[in-house]
Amino acid sequence: MNRPDLPIIIQGGMGVAVSDWRLARSVSRLGQMGVVSGTALDVVLVRRLQNGDIGGHVRRAAAHFPMPDVVKRVFARYLRQGGETIKKRFKSHPMGRLRPSRNLLDLQVLANFVEVFLAKEGHGGMVGINLLTKIQAPTLPSLYGAMLAGVDAVLMGAGIPREIPKVLDKLADGRPAKLKLDVKDVDRDKPFWLRFDPAEFCGEKLAKLNRPKFFPIISSAVLAKMFARDEGVDGFIVEGPTAGGHNAPPRGKLQLDANGEPIYGEKDDADLAAIAEFGLPFWLAGSYAEPERVVEALEAGATGVQVGTAFAYAEESGFSPEVKARVIARSKAGTAEVFTDPVASPTGFPFKVVSVPDTMSEQNLYEKRERVCDLGYLRTPYRIDDETVGWRCASEPVQDYVRKGGDEEETVGRKCVCNALLASIDLGQVQKNGDEELALVTSGDDVANVARFLKPGADTYTAADVIEYLLRDVVRS
Repeated sequence: MNRPDLPIIIQGGMGVAVSDWRLARSVSRLGQMGVVSGTALDVVLVRRLQNGDIGGHVRRAAAHFPMPDVVKRVFARYLRQGGETIKKRFKSHPMGRLRPSRNLLDLQVLANFVEVFLAKEGHGGMVGINLLTKIQAPTLPSLYGAMLAGVDAVLMGAGIPREIPKVLDKLADGRPAKLKLDVKDVDRDKPFWLRFDPAEFCGEKLAKLNRPKFFPIISSAVLAKMFARDEGVDGFIVEGPTAGGHNAPPRGKLQLDANGEPIYGEKDDADLAAIAEFGLPFWLAGSYAEPERVVEALEAGATGVQVGTAFAYAEESGFSPEVKARVIARSKAGTAEVFTDPVASPTGFPFKVVSVPDTMSEQNLYEKRERVCDLGYLRTPYRIDDETVGWRCASEPVQDYVRKGGDEEETVGRKCVCNALLASIDLGQVQKNGDEELALVTSGDDVANVARFLKPGADTYTAADVIEYLLRDVVRS
């Protein structure tokens, strides 16, 4: 579907601050859609502040936040004067819960505002935010913070975010919004709700906001049909199993190949002709970072493509320079590999892990790590009684998980994705026992070939290099 008002390329919302404001801003300035990852932005903000807010970017954005008292409270708790990255334990902050504290709400709203504000600063291009449906606790305040900064689009996958269009309508109007919490063992007629009231949060500063577009990330025509019936859905991202991060599980009974990876088949291929019939714009994701594949997508009726992995190793991305250098070097040498791990993530979704030495991709290092769950984004809520929700994570200490009613078998092979992803962007924790958290690098299958974006004699490439390459064969009308 040719839509000149919409970009051909959407940059994927990857990891924890891999798709940070710098990358999204670079892509948007070039006429495509830059997307910031909204995952765990509250802890990212806290750790940036404890590192002294190097460059002053957080303070510059926060100066535009409409509630100065919120900024003062957050800075008083977490801003460390100075300008050098700390090499000690980061101060903790509250975990998500059914009824969050004001401190946590301040962090969640401000963090998302800051990231989107910085991504939109100085240009008029489209900026989106990507949230994981599975991570429910921070969703409402995160969306509101992004909307306060004028986010143009919301992208959500890793689940079925059917309630979000109405949530966006209510938040834009300044009305209270709620989201049903997916709680284990809960009675259907006694649900638990997450709630956020803009008027309560903003007080006299409450204002109506622009309602962003909503693009659910789907994997089948069945889901497209379901969403197409709903008002407030503006298009789709159709993602295949070669895309990075969390993947939709294969349809039917889970089967593993000889390497222990999930087997995907023809049933997992989306019916693009059926999706095109719904008349909504859609973008194809998963190994579309080739000029001919962009053209192929357009000819299939798509508005364009979503590309993540190619941008993940650009100079502007949030991956640490060391991670980018090591992966690009392995790509040049032909040794970059991805393993679709069926158990690494405590969410239960298959999770793509890049094999990189001295990271959590190595089994012996995974086994050596002392289990701890001190961030809790991927925890699962479970019912204690009709009024109380508990939280457990299959990656936490096994005895704790079992004590909370979890099955010990569910803990086998689970990795602390939260801590590992922060380590991959140089914001890793030093745990109480003195151990530094190790990185876990996630990317799509295309990581094997990211070296193709290097100019002759170069060791790095930019977002502009990627976009130039992808649009090489696109004929503009």
